Amino acid sequence: MQMKSYLIETFLYNDHANKLALAKMGELPERDECVRFFSHLINSMNKWLARIEQTPGYAELDWWLPVYPMESLEEKWDECLKRWLDYLESMSEAELFQEVEFIGFDGHDFAAVIKDIALQLNYHSIHHRAQIQYLIRQQGIAPQFVDYIGTKYRRLP
Repeated sequence: MQMKSYLIETFLYNDHANKLALAKMGELPERDECVRFFSHLINSMNKWLARIEQTPGYAELDWWLPVYPMESLEEKWDECLKRWLDYLESMSEAELFQEVEFIGFDGHDFAAVIKDIALQLNYHSIHHRAQIQYLIRQQGIAPQFVDYIGTKYRRLP
């Protein structure tokens, strides 16, 4: 499998799993921390793409703010996911292995390979989704099964 296909498949898996977690978040009596984590995932995807595209003002974007209302999380997620999928679709395999330069967290210049940024976002999503799943369970609600293999295996007759 080519890296481009792998990245797109991984973003789509995270979309599926995050939406399952998001649906469970709607059942929670106390959602604030889950909403904060989910908003952070959206903000991170937006900030990294802004860094790559050198969008004016990208260095001032916050990783944790804004915290979106629960009712707008799915729409905001869909928007940032679409931007990433469109971006990846527009790239050649070779372009995914190019470095991009950006201003980092401390104001210094940094560089990273595009595929590594995309991988980071997907691994980052898994990390925070696990935290969300834990918070769901802490409130007495069984979280959804979001393991990757659950999207791949099949029951035999």
